[in-house]
Amino acid sequence: MRGMASRIAAADRAVNAILRQQSELITRPQALAAGLTKGALRGRVGTSGPWQVVLPGLYLSHKGGLTSAQQEVAAALYAGDGCVLTGMTALEVHGAHVAHSDIVDVLVPAHVQRRSIGFVRIQRTTRLPESPWLIGGIRYAPAARAAADAVRGRTDMAFVRSVVAGAVQQRRCSVQDLAAELQAGPRRGSGALRAVLAEVADGIRSVAEAELRKLIKRSGLPEPMYNPRLFVGTEFLASPDAWWPDAGVAGEVDSRQWHLLPADWERTQVRHARMSAHGILVLHYAPSRISSDPAGVVAEIRKALDAGRMRGPLPIRAIPAR
Repeated sequence: MRGMASRIAAADRAVNAILRQQSELITRPQALAAGLTKGALRGRVGTSGPWQVVLPGLYLSHKGGLTSAQQEVAAALYAGDGCVLTGMTALEVHGAHVAHSDIVDVLVPAHVQRRSIGFVRIQRTTRLPESPWLIGGIRYAPAARAAADAVRGRTDMAFVRSVVAGAVQQRRCSVQDLAAELQAGPRRGSGALRAVLAEVADGIRSVAEAELRKLIKRSGLPEPMYNPRLFVGTEFLASPDAWWPDAGVAGEVDSRQWHLLPADWERTQVRHARMSAHGILVLHYAPSRISSDPAGVVAEIRKALDAGRMRGPLPIRAIPAR
């Protein structure tokens, strides 16, 4: 009896050590290897036991719900060795400003037979990231790969734009990184990302700016330059969201959502004042106004263009966005 009690105590210590390391989570093989018998394990996950099954072969040491961090640990334990967390989960870990997802996307080698279940979405791949981030024993995809995986197969352009904006504007990856990832990844399901990167190549840098561009195209207004660099002589002046050079009119989308840092917002205000001081007619639009009053926005732009053309061109040089 003393020997059995000693073995039980040793198993409990081993199990508790694993639970501490893995955010109160443990797999069936780990529990058995630690010394729990199958009967003892059944008792812990039974109706009256303290543990609960959160995924097949994976247990939480109490009856409460999982936190987001525990979901990530659980997904990694369920998917097994060699897995890499990707998508929105990885973007959040990188610090990108994106919407939280209750689904954890996990990359696994193509030969691994794991199925998506619960909050875990398995993505089999022959192209695992070469340099994943390792945090707390969990591997996360680089930001560009995570963004591409997050939007693959999605047709909601606003969502895809928001993911790209969150990753790029917070400097978690560059447009070039996303383009390289798009080129290396599968073509299937990549149409929306391809379209958004084409917008970025045209100089559209945010969701709100993209909505302004769509409105301009639909309205029949003259096509402006998007995000050009304006110069007075050799002095850099500003890079407005939209620029009509023949009329000296600039269109700006005022959105704190896409200028996330206070310093970015202050720089925007200084830029607006500097343009006005050089005679530019600067039009300011909130994203909500673009969607709620498109006719009013178009009418104001058209009126400003007429006024600017009557005044004549300004001595301002514009270089297209790269």
